[in-house]
Amino acid sequence: MTQNIRVRFAPSPTGFLHIGGARTALFNWLFVRHHGGKLILRVEDTDKARNTEEAAEAIYEGLRWLELNWDEGPQVGGDFGPYFQSERNEIYERYLKKLQDAGHIFEDAGALRFRSPREHVIVDDLVCGKIDFDLTNPGTHPDMTIRRPDGSWIFHFVNVIDDIEMKISHVIRGEDHLSNTPKHIELYRAFGATPPRFAHIPLILNHDGSKMSKRDEGARVAAYIEQGYAPEAVRNYLCLLGWSPKDNREKIEIDEVVKLFELEKINRRNAAFDLDKCFWLNGQYIAQMSLDRFTELARPFLKKAKIDISDDEYLRKVLAIVKEKIKLFRDVPEWTAYFFIEDYEFDPASVEKVFGKPEAATRLNALGQEFTKVDNWNAEILESTLKNLAQRLGCKTGDLVHPARVAVSGRSIGPSLYHMLEVMDKDRVLARMQRAGEKFSNLPKMSS
Repeated sequence: MTQNIRVRFAPSPTGFLHIGGARTALFNWLFVRHHGGKLILRVEDTDKARNTEEAAEAIYEGLRWLELNWDEGPQVGGDFGPYFQSERNEIYERYLKKLQDAGHIFEDAGALRFRSPREHVIVDDLVCGKIDFDLTNPGTHPDMTIRRPDGSWIFHFVNVIDDIEMKISHVIRGEDHLSNTPKHIELYRAFGATPPRFAHIPLILNHDGSKMSKRDEGARVAAYIEQGYAPEAVRNYLCLLGWSPKDNREKIEIDEVVKLFELEKINRRNAAFDLDKCFWLNGQYIAQMSLDRFTELARPFLKKAKIDISDDEYLRKVLAIVKEKIKLFRDVPEWTAYFFIEDYEFDPASVEKVFGKPEAATRLNALGQEFTKVDNWNAEILESTLKNLAQRLGCKTGDLVHPARVAVSGRSIGPSLYHMLEVMDKDRVLARMQRAGEKFSNLPKMSS
């Protein structure tokens, strides 16, 4: 392509960023990054009754979280602003006068309507192919309202004007807008402007074939942020909703998607949304993620839980051993809190199961005594020390492992015990084991 590639994502700030909107933004972003073009973010905020600043912020946050940076628009600026439709009224008035002077506008009950030229309009869509729309019948194609009696503008009118003014070369949007496109082309022609190329991408459907609505699970981008999905995993999953690398790969880095992405390769069929698959892909990303990236994504959740993570070296050691257990980053505080606080809670079921056994507290104290003798405090030596003690006491390894784990973490599950003890350091471990031994030594014993 030799022309200047300019595309736009134009959401309305009337609610949260929908996963379908995010997928549309992503496909626009992929297209311009592939061709070296520019992505414009335009906020279609003409619905004064429903628009909110919070909704606009949610759009910005969702796009930034997915790392879909825009080249022009709010918070960035550019040469074709304003980028809020509510600030572009003078431009719309100027274009309205142009249509009025050419005889394209008539009044009807206080509204202004565009007089259709009554013709066939062929939409040559980059995804859907050529479609012939018959607009000759007023019964099926009434003259379009462009301004309501209260003076507010209709979406179709301002949308086309903004695309002309912002020199949009390609309009990439959901297939639900395909039926609007011939109306838009009528307006382009009336303005004497060349229409952009259109690409209507398949809808996202639920398992039952219904269109994904705002109420469906997985619809809100904010929910993925709140639950602690890795943004690169969600972005990867969205790439696969209507597009694929054609080699059955599911995990594919974004740089490679940019290289491979072409509008003509978008699947014509509607895309089926599968939250389980997105969750699985998220797990793949976390498992293969560098510790640096894992730490970066875990930090906000630890801070929100008011956990002191000021010791970066210690934090990284902790995260390195729990990383394999994490499926969503919201779970990080639960898996790690006891590493950072001394007043951690003891799980009652774990305490009863472990310290309800005869000699559990006594064995824990014996293990503590053995650990005091360890000079080189590392996982390998701690493991051999515990196993040697179990042999001398004539008990199973688990009879020492389980009391030690509950004593130092309050839980019966967690990362490798020996690595956990190594990370916590000797003084902390010994103090916790002594405290637990005293706390649970008088616990009523279960009958064996």
